[in-house]
Amino acid sequence: MSTIIQLAIVLGIMVLVHEFGHFAVAKLCGIRVEVFSIGFGKRLFGFKRGDTDYRLSVLPLGGYVKMAGDNPGEAPSGDPGEFNAHPRWQRILVALAGPFANFILAIALMTGVSMLHNEVQEYIGGPAQTDYIPVDTPASKTGIRSGDLIVHYDSIENPTWDNVAIRSLLNINQTVPFSYLHDGQRVDTKIFVESKGGTDNFALDRLGLIPRMQPTPVQVDSLEPNMPASRAGLQPHDQIVSIDGLQFHSVPALLAYLQDQAGKPAALTIQRNGQTLPIQLTPELADAGDGTKSYRLGFHPVQPPVKVERLPLGKAIVASWDFNKKGSSLIIEVLKRLFTRQVSVRSLQSPIGIGQQIHQAVQMPGWMPLIGLMAYISLNLGIFNLLPIPILDGGMILFLVVESIIGRDLNQQLKERVYQVAFVCLLAFFAFVIFNDLSKLSLFSKLKP
Repeated sequence: MSTIIQLAIVLGIMVLVHEFGHFAVAKLCGIRVEVFSIGFGKRLFGFKRGDTDYRLSVLPLGGYVKMAGDNPGEAPSGDPGEFNAHPRWQRILVALAGPFANFILAIALMTGVSMLHNEVQEYIGGPAQTDYIPVDTPASKTGIRSGDLIVHYDSIENPTWDNVAIRSLLNINQTVPFSYLHDGQRVDTKIFVESKGGTDNFALDRLGLIPRMQPTPVQVDSLEPNMPASRAGLQPHDQIVSIDGLQFHSVPALLAYLQDQAGKPAALTIQRNGQTLPIQLTPELADAGDGTKSYRLGFHPVQPPVKVERLPLGKAIVASWDFNKKGSSLIIEVLKRLFTRQVSVRSLQSPIGIGQQIHQAVQMPGWMPLIGLMAYISLNLGIFNLLPIPILDGGMILFLVVESIIGRDLNQQLKERVYQVAFVCLLAFFAFVIFNDLSKLSLFSKLKP
């Protein structure tokens, strides 16, 4: 229920802003707006001012704007206040206003975060240095070793871990160029971005690329009772300097090593109050938090360092612009790869999948995960609506451009048939995406050592 409420609030804001864009420009152009509704379905209450009925409707997921004469296939009646009675350039502006409002919202959201509290884990934007390479993974087959630096990945030279993650998601189950530095020597090779479950089951650690998340060893924050770590005498604030002589700088690396050792006894070197202590323990096969079992020590770690920025307005706008430009480029590239069949339609998400992401973002610390996701959803909504598909804003713009070129309106019956076919196709498409999300429902979980 909490996920449904969170989804309704977030998508409601996105759609409401989109419709307000149409509403504002229509009013400026002198087009009569008959209804501005928050929500869909039966009218609950509201008020009428001028020609517009401002209402709250029973289903609060989004909203809509009803303009006079704005019905696909409907011939103009001659009323000067109707949508179709206005010049085509004004109608194009009205159609563009919704997506444009979503772009403005995305920029405003990230500008606000950058000004108030932009919290990001430091390693994400840093050099892509590995911490551990698990055995029998696609990465291990390339020869890369722990501590090596990735210097080329897909089309990116000197990538950050953020770049590596994004380019991996764009190349699921494909082979990409891959270069790394080992002992000062560059090795040029290729890596197969394997994920049998598609994008939903993909993770860099499964690929075998585990980031070095901090320069210092993993530190214990708290202990779980009746687990190997507490029984062996580990204490809060202890630093795990090494395990079997290997140094780790992230919990995923530590966990991956434990799985590779399959429960063998481990020799830990602990630093406590300036003293180095040896500890022997045996990892235990226990619940990993996602319904599966893995070898664990049983402690909660201190989280990797984060970078908190509070930028002035000018720099915040620039940072927001860069964030949204990168997000827009990624969305457009995904769309291109959908049409070239390099990305599967199964990787797309319906409101069910979006709701899961929103719920996960709400549970994460700080505002950045949720606000960043909202900005990305707003970008998606704006770009999707600009696609030249009838029913969408982009389809309306396409018809208006064609009519401007030929100098006359297209046949109304033809337009009506095109809209009907497009509507059915979109319904079938959304039904497929929703069914796909239902078939792979899973719970989000956090990694526990």
